[in-house]
Amino acid sequence: MGGGRGDFMSTTPMTPGGLVALHARLRQLREVERPQNVRDIEEARAHGDLKENAEYHAAKERQSHIAGHIKHVESLIASSQVIDPKTLSGDRVVFGATVTLLDDDDEAVRYQIVGEFEADLNEGRISYVSPVARALIGKSAGDEVVVKSPNGNRTVLIDDVEFI
Repeated sequence: MGGGRGDFMSTTPMTPGGLVALHARLRQLREVERPQNVRDIEEARAHGDLKENAEYHAAKERQSHIAGHIKHVESLIASSQVIDPKTLSGDRVVFGATVTLLDDDDEAVRYQIVGEFEADLNEGRISYVSPVARALIGKSAGDEVVVKSPNGNRTVLIDDVEFI
């Protein structure tokens, strides 16, 4: 048994919705962006001298970017560890939990803890590696938690932990 880094594959935790979004992104890259890029390259080639053809060089650079992005999304899908919050229970904050917090002014804010690429603060989804999620994971409803932010530390109360 070897001890090298290549002996194991790390997993990428995500929700079922995150996996669906990755598959949609891969389809978008393969079926829309890559074919459009091929057309852009062909059109730029038609303009003549490739040495000083900025459109051609930009399209070729975009081709490389798209290929890299496809490989990245494929690797995320291959390493995915899907965790369905609906199958979880308990009162502790874990990956997939939806947490309602109360701040000093009793203002409620709700976050679901999700995978890194799924995070969208506007949608109330925060990455499990974010400072807020890291402060919350392992805590329970009723716990006060100090959250470090760029604006300084703030204390929040975990009002509710749900798995929805």
